[in-house]
Amino acid sequence: MALHCAALSFGCVSLSPQASGPSHRFLGPSSFLRKCSVKASAFSSSSPARFRIQGKALESGNGPLESDESPLVVCFGEMLIDFVPTTSGLSLAEAPAFKKAPGGAPANVAVGIARLGGSSAFIGKVGEDEFGYMLADILKENNVNNEGMRFDPGARTALAFVTLRKDGEREFMFYRNPSADMLLQESELDLDLIKKAKIFHYGSISLITEPCKSAHIAAAKAAKDAGVILSYDPNLRLPLWPCAESAREGILSIWDTADIIKISEEEISFLTQGEDPYDDNVVRKLFHQNLKLLLVTEGPEGCRYYTKEFSGRVKGLKVEPVDTTGAGDAFVAGILSQLASDTLLLQDEGRLRDALRFANACGALTVTERGAIPALPTRETVHSALLKSVA
Repeated sequence: MALHCAALSFGCVSLSPQASGPSHRFLGPSSFLRKCSVKASAFSSSSPARFRIQGKALESGNGPLESDESPLVVCFGEMLIDFVPTTSGLSLAEAPAFKKAPGGAPANVAVGIARLGGSSAFIGKVGEDEFGYMLADILKENNVNNEGMRFDPGARTALAFVTLRKDGEREFMFYRNPSADMLLQESELDLDLIKKAKIFHYGSISLITEPCKSAHIAAAKAAKDAGVILSYDPNLRLPLWPCAESAREGILSIWDTADIIKISEEEISFLTQGEDPYDDNVVRKLFHQNLKLLLVTEGPEGCRYYTKEFSGRVKGLKVEPVDTTGAGDAFVAGILSQLASDTLLLQDEGRLRDALRFANACGALTVTERGAIPALPTRETVHSALLKSVA
């Protein structure tokens, strides 16, 4: 599972991109070459030439295209590189080395869905740099449609250093000033891909700055107008916002357009300015009239669910946590993979609870390994874990 992770050690720094084979490995037949300019470059005189692609990321003829059998989930937002300390419980300054791993909540969800056997696509922007191309490759290798990716020649791919406390919880330090994901423009959106989706999923980080904010709003509107289900995970990252009030206003500015919302206990407290996240009356304040499903994740305890007709709690799967990075994204991937195939789950509490048990297991299994994308489970792994839990 730990493919795409490499060690970084200060003093002798090694950040070797994947250089196994020519760089044309994610290019498709000439019929797929559109809106691209190509220029050659190399890592060194001894490395094979690597072709740079500016514009759209491309799909090969046998790429992960959506089909009627597997309804498409399109995930919109940021994709970046997470640097995770190899030793838990240390500050960034104390960490002797880091593993680099692909991350970014919407991208995590897209890979999570594909790894569970679903059909997914990612829309976002990365830098026209080694990390950006690595991320595009990783999506393709994980069967995620990357046609909606764009490369920015003037900005770098975002980086996040993530500290793991002794309890496995995280603290973040971001490098974005600005990073490429913040610069996605409305004109760069693949609207056809968005309109093909069954579910359009997004977070709030793409609302922080222009031009990405306008691109986000336009993408969500196009999806809504096409009858696509809108899924929202605010994924609060306060250090990225100008201030707490700006974050609260930004997150709530698109609240009422979503059909499905997933939030954490901490986000409830933040959005309600300190009210009790365990009080159902407080949670119900966040339930707007057009909402189909509100999910509250409770870490190892599982989750709560709220619809207009019913509500309840589903217990989590007990595991030994190593790194909680990506657990919420794995949960979202788990439930969206179920809902994309059968939206009637929203009207059947028993079947919804089964789907949430599956989603809880996805989140739990992800915390047993370091990094987000490398740790996302397969459907077979999840079913096996669920069977063991009731044995």
